[in-house]
Amino acid sequence: MGASVTEVHAQPSATSGEDPPLKVALIGPSLRAWLGGQEVQLDLLARQWAGDVAVQILLVPNNPSLPAALSWAEGIPLLRTLLRSPVYLQSIWRATKQAEIVHVFSASHSSFLLAPLPACLVGRLLGKMTLVHYHSRRAREHLKDSTLARWILRRTDSIVVPSAYLAEVFCQFGLRATVVPNVVDLAQFPYQPRLPLRPRLLCTRNFDGYCGVDDVVRAFRRIQTVMPAARLCLVGRGKQEQLLRQLIAELHLEGVVFAGAIPRDRIRDLYANADIFINASRGDNMPVSILEAFACGTPAIVHNAGGSREAIDGTGGGIVYESSSELRRALGALAGNGILRKTLGQRARAGYEQYYSQGSYLKRYLDLIEAIGHTKTGQR
Repeated sequence: MGASVTEVHAQPSATSGEDPPLKVALIGPSLRAWLGGQEVQLDLLARQWAGDVAVQILLVPNNPSLPAALSWAEGIPLLRTLLRSPVYLQSIWRATKQAEIVHVFSASHSSFLLAPLPACLVGRLLGKMTLVHYHSRRAREHLKDSTLARWILRRTDSIVVPSAYLAEVFCQFGLRATVVPNVVDLAQFPYQPRLPLRPRLLCTRNFDGYCGVDDVVRAFRRIQTVMPAARLCLVGRGKQEQLLRQLIAELHLEGVVFAGAIPRDRIRDLYANADIFINASRGDNMPVSILEAFACGTPAIVHNAGGSREAIDGTGGGIVYESSSELRRALGALAGNGILRKTLGQRARAGYEQYYSQGSYLKRYLDLIEAIGHTKTGQR
């Protein structure tokens, strides 16, 4: 099995300068798996850099595809990891030797050990600048429990996190992190006016305990009691799906659709067709899904957990709740008031363009990485 490294760079124009492009090893999960915040941000970053003659990307997936002869092992988690590891290690070694900066996307716990840790160690061994984009709701317990994680992160040249909440968590462990909020591609998530306004609800969280989808279902019961035409679309998958289906049956609910895991090119249609987006996570960082809803002009109801409320506080594009009773009241207020839904949806889109656009925050991200590269060049 050979290394998996993809070079991504723009062709220089006739008027471009003579300085060679900055080579960055961009390491993280690919879009071929179920999508999370890391996958979306890595893909967006790689596509943006593809048009920049000043940067050359060496793209290394930490979940490389297995050869056809071993494809049967893709469905066996432990074996799949063992078979991928030699390909991944060979890939990061090859890419890091060529790169000036090692940029690695990171989650927590076992994921940190399997993917970011080897990349950071190889970067340190080869004397390259390293940047870690940390994206996990479980950061506090990870940093508390792992001496190794703290040791590695203290020796990186820069840490990027997508929320002020997560930056504060890092600060509590003596680690400085730069906040660069998540962004989404507005070409993929265009603004969609709602005419007519209807009580159509959307939740795009996986069916895991911490995601609070059961709270959404229970709150929907109250809405459907007074608004029989209300509809709820649940997008995702997870081990609690059967429990959710049982709960819906026990509550005698109608109009609840399990949409499954939706491909990236179709998810925007669900946001555009929804009137209210709900994020009921009991613990979170800065969900990309809230920004995707905002980009489409969909107001959000968000549980006050982790950094989830930061997008609401900054834009006024939704409602933050603390308890199940507050969720029911917020949902009732929005579902029964089309004018309020329209107003908050317009604020959501306008706030996204002002605070979370690619022209501002993505540029800040790119400038940060290029600054690290210039620092390295100056040290030579």
